[in-house]
Amino acid sequence: MTKFTFTEKKDTRSGFGAGLHELGKQYENVVALCADLTGSLKMDAFKRDFPERFFQVGIAEANMMGLAAGMTIGGKIPFTGTFANFSTGRVYDQIRQSIAYSGKNVKICASHAGVTLGEDGATHQILEDIGMMKMLPGMTVIVPCDYNQTKAATLALGKHIGPTYLRFGRPSWPIFITPDRPFTIGKADTMIEGKDVSIFACGHLVWQAIEAEEKLAAKGISAEIINVHTIKPIDVQAILESVQKTKCAVTCEEHQINGGLGDSVAQILARFFPAPIEMVAVNDSFGESGTPAQLLKKYGLSPENIIEAAQKAIQRKG
Repeated sequence: MTKFTFTEKKDTRSGFGAGLHELGKQYENVVALCADLTGSLKMDAFKRDFPERFFQVGIAEANMMGLAAGMTIGGKIPFTGTFANFSTGRVYDQIRQSIAYSGKNVKICASHAGVTLGEDGATHQILEDIGMMKMLPGMTVIVPCDYNQTKAATLALGKHIGPTYLRFGRPSWPIFITPDRPFTIGKADTMIEGKDVSIFACGHLVWQAIEAEEKLAAKGISAEIINVHTIKPIDVQAILESVQKTKCAVTCEEHQINGGLGDSVAQILARFFPAPIEMVAVNDSFGESGTPAQLLKKYGLSPENIIEAAQKAIQRKG
């Protein structure tokens, strides 16, 4: 059986910064825009080595989205960078009208997502962004799980055509994906095979699911762990193949229970293969200030919550 371990922790936003810097070397038409958060988004290396392709727009996120949309007309590939709250909630009209509606090739790169933003509190901890962005026609939505996968996802955007939302985080997090593990937009990654319950996770909660799997195995429960890093377009085939085997599902995400990964998986099961499903997510609530670990526990996003959800889903199979 596959075992995932880690020897190092690193924030996923640094994976974005490393990937963006490499893209700058590979593609002369890649440009970066930032809304006064260059250090927080780890865009320093790109700014240093490609100053003529870096644009500091200041605290003017709506303007940044308009600038990015316009740059695509001249053949540029713009990567915008700011906090997830400011990348979506503050500028939703500009994204919808100037980027999504006309299918502009803008990469909206959003850091500090979810409750693991921590001490900055509820006003910055956006938990609705996946739902907001996946509802936009033509928008690709990617939520990688660690440093290496965030770097791989960023690199993949260099060749991907079309508007994209890339979501990542602030805290140091286990690095458990190897640098050479394949990453394909729209293709879920089966981490651990199992037969009793399918656990679909994205972002930071992939590691939580892996930790839960080990404890479930000790209880005699065989859990299949699938990293659904692309929320849209979602890998319908991978989801159905897994649930047709296990006959029940659990979804795990650092997002509201409404509108995120859970809703997408439930829709697939309702249409093609009805089966019990439990969702590990924030239950219709705003966040608050606290450490990432404290908030993950308080808002029901811990491995223990995943274990409980898996047991409920299995019981519901009858």
